[in-house]
Amino acid sequence: MRFNRLDLNLLVALDALLTERSITRAAERLKLTPSAVSSALARLREYFDDELLVQVGRKMESTPRAEGLHEAVRDVLVRIDSTIAMQPQFDPANTDRTFRIFLSDYSQLVFAPHMLALAAEQHCSARFEFLPQVTNPQRSLERAEADLLIIPRGFLSPDHPEEVLYEEEFVCVVWRDGPLADGELSFERYLAAGHVVMQPAGAVGESFEAWFLKRYGVSRRVAVTTYGFAAMPALVCGTAYVATVHARLARAFVKAWPVAIKAPPLPIERMQQAVQWHKYRTQDPGLVWLRNLLRAAVQRMAD
Repeated sequence: MRFNRLDLNLLVALDALLTERSITRAAERLKLTPSAVSSALARLREYFDDELLVQVGRKMESTPRAEGLHEAVRDVLVRIDSTIAMQPQFDPANTDRTFRIFLSDYSQLVFAPHMLALAAEQHCSARFEFLPQVTNPQRSLERAEADLLIIPRGFLSPDHPEEVLYEEEFVCVVWRDGPLADGELSFERYLAAGHVVMQPAGAVGESFEAWFLKRYGVSRRVAVTTYGFAAMPALVCGTAYVATVHARLARAFVKAWPVAIKAPPLPIERMQQAVQWHKYRTQDPGLVWLRNLLRAAVQRMAD
């Protein structure tokens, strides 16, 4: 199919090339030979009268024209995928679909098991791919690299639909046999202690609880930094450290590790855990089913 003399199939190749910035990796992504992708790049260069990708040392870099095209091309492809290519119905028991969901290890521990159990009860044959925390997860949604984002509401994009799934409180976790386990965890003891905090690998910024604590002018002494939430309760064992974590995560770990739960010495706003999807895919039957599954999982988690 052509539009203004452009073979629209070349847009798929252009998107892969600009994403991978490598003919070889783009060929693997498209399941084509490198020579076929090289030929597509030559045709694209001729059509746009621009090199699009240039060799810089051992890497290929996008030209300014290519950078300007990338988001527009991705937007067109997402629209096509969510309208023309979308299946009119979704049967969870007869599908080979892969759902790609961006969510933290905390959500995988306390929420995802309920979702997967409900899917199993429906004999769901879909595959679930959980994606790690990254900087600007909204870009994964925009580029259709993720079907859903399940993250705190404050990190969502204002450009796409969202729904709050549930609220979560924060508590403090300390070693059960350590000095902080005795008596009240006062504000002074909290500030004097070493803290275990979470910082996603390669991410910019801080976790929800750290961001909120800064609003109160609190400066904590960070003793340990880890890239996931799940390890935080365990990392206080054998120490005088404290970790400020999600209440559900703490309750799960108190059964397996020698830790004690303490009330935070300052008010911490509840976290609103939300789900977001691309605005073009609101009517996608598969995602409609999946969002309903998430709602049922929240109810099961609360029971």
